[in-house]
Amino acid sequence: MEKRWIYKTLPKRKQIESLAQAIQVDDSIAAMLVQRGITSFDTAKNYFRPSLDDLHDPFLMKGMEKAVERLEHSIAEREKVLIYGDYDVDGTTSIALVYGFLQGYHPYLDFYVPDRHKEGYGISKTAIDWAAKEGFKLIIALDCGIKSVELTDYAGSLGIDFIICDHHLPGEQVPEAYAVLDPKQPDCSYPFKELSGCGIGFKLMQAFCEKNGIDPNRLYDSLDLLVVSIASDIVPIVGENRILAYYGLQKLNHTPRIGLKALMKSAGFTNESLMDIRNLVFGIGPRINAVGRLQHARQAVELLIAHDSQKADEFAEVINQINTQRQSIDAIATQEALAMLADEQPINDAAKATVVFQPHWHKGVLGIMAARLIEQYHRPTIVLTEHEGRLTGSGRSVPGFNLYEAIAECADLLEEFGGHHQAAGLTLTPENLPLFKERFYQAVAHHISAEQLIPPIEVDLKLRLDQINAKFYRILKQMAPFGPENMRPIFVSDNLQAEDIKILKEKHLKFKVRQHIESPEYTVIGFGMGHYLEQLQAHPKIQLCYSIEENYYQGKTTLQLRMRDLKFLAD
Repeated sequence: MEKRWIYKTLPKRKQIESLAQAIQVDDSIAAMLVQRGITSFDTAKNYFRPSLDDLHDPFLMKGMEKAVERLEHSIAEREKVLIYGDYDVDGTTSIALVYGFLQGYHPYLDFYVPDRHKEGYGISKTAIDWAAKEGFKLIIALDCGIKSVELTDYAGSLGIDFIICDHHLPGEQVPEAYAVLDPKQPDCSYPFKELSGCGIGFKLMQAFCEKNGIDPNRLYDSLDLLVVSIASDIVPIVGENRILAYYGLQKLNHTPRIGLKALMKSAGFTNESLMDIRNLVFGIGPRINAVGRLQHARQAVELLIAHDSQKADEFAEVINQINTQRQSIDAIATQEALAMLADEQPINDAAKATVVFQPHWHKGVLGIMAARLIEQYHRPTIVLTEHEGRLTGSGRSVPGFNLYEAIAECADLLEEFGGHHQAAGLTLTPENLPLFKERFYQAVAHHISAEQLIPPIEVDLKLRLDQINAKFYRILKQMAPFGPENMRPIFVSDNLQAEDIKILKEKHLKFKVRQHIESPEYTVIGFGMGHYLEQLQAHPKIQLCYSIEENYYQGKTTLQLRMRDLKFLAD
């Protein structure tokens, strides 16, 4: 598939030279830093040396004082407190962090994770009824609740207070909970708006520590949970998230909690495998998510709060098996969907969106399937299945296109829908599917641009191969952790000659490049890009788009270029 290379704007020469001189780096490093908002010695120091002392005062968040007072009241009166969270990675890590921490200060605790298939997303009436029956007086809702207006009122009528800790955008009405913690409330002056749900739970515990003179290092022991949430929920890794992720990765790589250590081992990450954001996103997060997709996410929380290494190993192995099952279900269903689209090739070539439906597809993998189809076709996609007589679906978008608004234009055909720019869920009756498909295709075609249908790659800089060396890469590594708004740097080099071209494992491309006879030679690896083999052999002069990484082989470490895309130049 053709890709669109988008070059970041090169900063002014004066800015680059000023920063390069201030922190003693070369101009290319300085240019990348200025692009990321690092323009002075002080901002560079904060970027390269994050400090937990720079975390914001949690009491700047609207509702925090009330939330802490209500929690303290529960502890003083020995009330039963329920820690409630969503069934995904952010929700389960939130529960594990808050429940695990409060266990040391309040024995009358339990936690609750809704059943994805029976109760659905967010706060459920089933949970409130259960809590009332069991005598709970306070529910702390994590990673959900900001739109649960009626259910919060219902809980109040049963004598249950709510502290809502959420990070999603509020609706027109904020629930009348005892306290609502969400920095995205329009009248909340908290300086950082992009915390994960687990991050909001962390701030509540941080405030509780400050108010009660508790050593914050006891709370910082939970940063390994928090970085799993930050990585998996794809929140921007800047500001406070960058500090929390930086120290969370240190904790994860040196003294992880028993449950995460067991999960990393079962996922194949050895002691030598330093965990980073990418490994969490692709290796750990999907395993935790798989439990809630196919079974019940309570099992994931049990693993994350485990204190016995043998039990943790057993939990991790079960979760690994569930994830393998999820991969199989997802792979089979995705192949079916791709076959359906191939059968309708002329129609699909003209369409600017994709809607596919099969009644037997598993509800828990629809979002993953939508993401897989976008990898293939790069257009807004909705995948539907049948559940209890209605069609339920999950949608994913392409960068820059507002999927939620396109679905909202078809609202009269839907039973319910919700979501945001990049992801959404919806429910409709079977008889409305043909018209919904037609109207959704029209809505997307009306609003999407031709550029948005071409996958983008954002390029930091053009580099000569002789600019790449050990010192350059050492500074690149210090720019981690990478993620949204602080992505791993991507480079382009011109006029390269490809040599020694080969295929690995029938699908990966490997070759060497040099710019001219005296330039250094680097190995290039293109994962899943074996289809370029014959064309590259015939036209070895290229422009290469890549990131730089270390390759470990037989005890030796070398730098290699990880191919993102290439363009063929005239011979």
